[in-house]
Amino acid sequence: MSGAHPTIAALAADLAAGRTTSVALTEQALARIEDHRSQGGTAFLEVDAAGALAAARAADQARAAGLAASPLAGLPVSIKDLFDVKGQVTRAGSKALAGAPASADAVAVARLRAAGAVLVGRTNMSEFAFSGLGLNPHYGTPRTPFDDARIAGGSTSGGAVSVAQGMAVAALGTDTGGSIRIPSAFCGLTGFKPSARRVPLDGGVPLSTSLDSAGPLARSVACCAALDAILSGQTLDSHPAPLAGLRLLVTRDFVCDGLEAEVAQAFEATLETLSRLGARIVPFDFPDLRRLPEINAGGGLTAAEAWHWHKQLLGERGGDYDPRVAMRIRRGEKLGAADYLDLLAARRAMQARAAGLLREADAWLMPTVAVRPPRLDALDSDEAFFATNGLVLRNPSVVNFLDGCAVSLPLPAAQGIGLGVCGLGGHDARVLQVAGAIEAALR
Repeated sequence: MSGAHPTIAALAADLAAGRTTSVALTEQALARIEDHRSQGGTAFLEVDAAGALAAARAADQARAAGLAASPLAGLPVSIKDLFDVKGQVTRAGSKALAGAPASADAVAVARLRAAGAVLVGRTNMSEFAFSGLGLNPHYGTPRTPFDDARIAGGSTSGGAVSVAQGMAVAALGTDTGGSIRIPSAFCGLTGFKPSARRVPLDGGVPLSTSLDSAGPLARSVACCAALDAILSGQTLDSHPAPLAGLRLLVTRDFVCDGLEAEVAQAFEATLETLSRLGARIVPFDFPDLRRLPEINAGGGLTAAEAWHWHKQLLGERGGDYDPRVAMRIRRGEKLGAADYLDLLAARRAMQARAAGLLREADAWLMPTVAVRPPRLDALDSDEAFFATNGLVLRNPSVVNFLDGCAVSLPLPAAQGIGLGVCGLGGHDARVLQVAGAIEAALR
């Protein structure tokens, strides 16, 4: 098999050439999951070994007959616990949703299944996706593959660990304020947050209907593009752009405030490398972003929209919630209709400002996260938890507020640090092209 943790393209080539089988790859993934769990690992909440092996056998039979539904056919994929999978309980990382099994697959899951993916299991997450840290008091907190003392990041915490440790080739995640890109950065992966609404979210537990998006965590930009084509139903031109001459915009305000020293050093070194290779690093100012903490002071769109979904469940099962999650959801109760409309208006104004500033940009670069993966033992107090959660979410959530799209690329010389390659909504193809160019340059 090609490499320790190969790409989708490499594995598809191995399957096509008969160097491996889907059953062999699935058995290897399941063995790694079992080893992870036996050592106390918490990446998976549920493993469907029988279903995965049946799907793998079907994929091998189809391939023998000359049929491969997609590049993902026969490859193990993990599913975040907030997507419905037929016959399985969707808990969204909570004890409050331990109900009946789903009667049908979520749209994204159905598309993966139709593409021949082997669904190995459901992955752990921040309860109801409401944290960038990935802490889960009910099912345990996944850790980075580099350092067991540090958190994997959230909310798609288990999905990131599943890919980083070779338990899946890719993971299906969601991103409301960074929940794909944060764990990708912390775990050394590539994560793609597409423009919202490109990937249907039907059949999942929502957090914020204005901000939610679904996408992949994987090994490379090409891997993410392959999954995005399946999930969105749109095949974008994602071939890497020539790096020389690309206009890469960088703002030093807000997203570069208070960076951890190692993050700042890695970011500046990356900009120097890209400039040396012919990219144009273009400084710009975006002081309006400093208003975001004030705009979202009451909990923002996330709290308002989460409260709408959770108000009945909180009333019935509030004692089963993580208190830190319940506290943030309840902030939405205090937001009236006028407050909500003010939030939407502020968002539209910020989007219009961004459209003007980024009009001639090929991409906007920023550190994916302002800090390296925090230590779990540093998050015991509520004060430390909320301060760290806010800092971790700060940069990636800018893109969600602007309704944009972004790739987080791992920086090869800096464990747990990612580079955000960002663009406006609908610019997904260009963001993937630029991310592919940067990925090749950094290698």
